[in-house]
Formats: sequence, C-alpha cells, structure tokens
Amino acid sequence: MRKIFFSLVILSSLISCQNSTQTKKEVTNPNEHLVMATLWYQRASECRALYYQAFNAAKLSLDKQLESYSGSKAKAVVVDIDETVLDNSPFETNSIRTGKTFTPKAWKEWTDMAKAQATPGSLEFLKYAESKGVETFYISNRDTSATKKTLQNLKELGFPFADKDHILLKSNTSIKTERRNKVSETHEILILAGDNIGDFDEILEDRSENYGFAKVDAMKDEFGGKFIVLPNPMYGSWEKEVLRSDTKLNATEKETLRKKRLIGYEDL
Repeated sequence: MRKIFFSLVILSSLISCQNSTQTKKEVTNPNEHLVMATLWYQRASECRALYYQAFNAAKLSLDKQLESYSGSKAKAVVVDIDETVLDNSPFETNSIRTGKTFTPKAWKEWTDMAKAQATPGSLEFLKYAESKGVETFYISNRDTSATKKTLQNLKELGFPFADKDHILLKSNTSIKTERRNKVSETHEILILAGDNIGDFDEILEDRSENYGFAKVDAMKDEFGGKFIVLPNPMYGSWEKEVLRSDTKLNATEKETLRKKRLIGYEDL
C-alpha cells in the first residue's frame, strides 16, 4: 500500500512538473499574443470591410470638402504608411514563428524586401484624390534610412506621389506634428488617415488618463470626416499604456498585465 502511495505521489509530481513546463512554454514566446490579432488582420473579411468602409468615408469627406474649398493653397491628403496603405502583417507572422522580439534590425530586414502589399481600398482612394487634383503626402515613423526601399515598395504598387518630395519619415521624433506642419505650410490638409491615434493630432498622443478616451470623445466629430482611422489590432502606441510599469517586464509579466487590463464581470 505504501509503495502505491509513493508511486501516486511521484506520478502527481511528474504531472505537475509537466503542466508547469507546458505553462512556461505558453509564455516563452513573447509574440504569442499576436496570433489572434494577426490572424484576424489577414483572414477576417471584416478587416477588409473596415478598410473599404474607411476609404469610402474618406472619399465622401474629400468630395464634400472639395465642394466648399475656396482657399489658395494646394490641396493634400496625409496618410501614414504601415497598416494604413501598406500591409506589414507578414512581419508579425515571422515574429510569431521565430519568437523573436521587435528590433530595428529585424524591421529593416523586412522593409528592405519592399514586399508589403497595399491595404484594401488605399490605392484606389489615393488615385481618386489624385484625379481630383489632390496630392498625397506619406508621413511615417519608418526611419529616414528606409526612404529608398519604402518608395520602391510604394512605386511598384502604383501609389501616386511616391517620391522624395512627398514622403516624410522619422528623423528624430515619432510625434508627427512638425512634419504635418511642414505640409501645412504649402498645402491645405483635407484628410488625415492612419491606424494610430497620434496620426491625427498631437493632443491625442497622451493616453495617461483613462487611455486617452476623453480626448477621443472630445474630437468625435472629426472621425469619419477629416480623420480616417484604419484597423490595426497587432501593435500601436496604445500598448504602452496597457503595459505601463515602473519596472521592465518579461514575457510572462506582460501576459499577466494584459489580462489584468481586461474589463470583466467584476469591473462592471
């Protein structure tokens, strides 16, 4: 009987160790949380529909603004690049499969391929804007060292105004105000399109108070009009507030904090 008891204890310990190992495996890949987000982005018809919906709204807004525009400046639309006009989800897939965290080097390897595809509806909208005499400016937080390959990617896909005069990449800060102001010196910006809230107004950059919800609420009439938001559940500056911590977090701690930030029954 004693032998049976000790055998059960040992078996229980082995199962416990195995379960512990399996649990650890679930969080050792720091990109595991990207699986559903990337899968939705690549395979959900709803994602495509949202892009079409956004660019349809952009077209309607553009037409309305052109009808009433009486200024003397040249007219422009300003678009972000990544997940706005170019689909970089294969980079996320590679990150998931390799388990490697984001690094500038890894990102450069991807952008140097110049293989990103156009997001649904983006090319059609920007060509439509061009037909109406509206220029496109690409303001992106890709590093300026990526200018050549980014323009190559845009040109090969047929995007209008894919030249050095119409692309403003990051040189010192990810905040885009200065670059938007530079465009505004010579052009009237009719539409701003992007997947990150900071693509529209610097005031929206600070999310420290209730994730920035109140600021978005205060500007709600701009969305679908001058501001066109594209879907991106994979990454963004919103993550910084979700993972805000006084210490550097490992993969397991980040996963715990993500779950803690969710709104559940007990929070209602």
